Amino acid sequence: MPSRRAVLTGTAAVAALGAAGSAWWLGSDAPAPRAYPVSLTEAEWRARLSPGAFAVLRQEDTEAPYSSPLDDFWEAGTYDCAGCANPVYASDTKFDSGTGWPSFWAPLAEDAVGTKTDYKLVLPRTEVHCARCGGHLGHIFTDGPDPTGKRHCLNGLALAFRPEGEPAAPLALS
Repeated sequence: MPSRRAVLTGTAAVAALGAAGSAWWLGSDAPAPRAYPVSLTEAEWRARLSPGAFAVLRQEDTEAPYSSPLDDFWEAGTYDCAGCANPVYASDTKFDSGTGWPSFWAPLAEDAVGTKTDYKLVLPRTEVHCARCGGHLGHIFTDGPDPTGKRHCLNGLALAFRPEGEPAAPLALS
């Protein structure tokens, strides 16, 4: 029978190998940093955004479920990226997913958003971000309604609602 020390040493070695393998595997799919049309320094983003919006958009945080007033909000209009005012979702694709986050079955236009694979919870998920500034909006799941079957589950802090008929706000970069 192995000694307690041998078991602990063996367990630690296996854990270290597993961690190293996970870091290699997870790092292998990491995209190269991308330049976006709107690219600000961290200090500029912090000055522009609330602390919560900065955490979501720039640090890929997630707001608490049922905390966003945009979750149970049904006015006609457009949802813009809160970081750069890029129009990303339309109210006519919004639906009540019952998850506690604003949910849409499609973006306003396919080129309004981008995606990447996110391994933060070990299993891969599809992260959705703003195509103009790279801000983290949320994740896309395959349990949504017709016609797409997709659920774009978004953070309300990443969005700014613009009522129907109101022109898009220009982004002031100074």
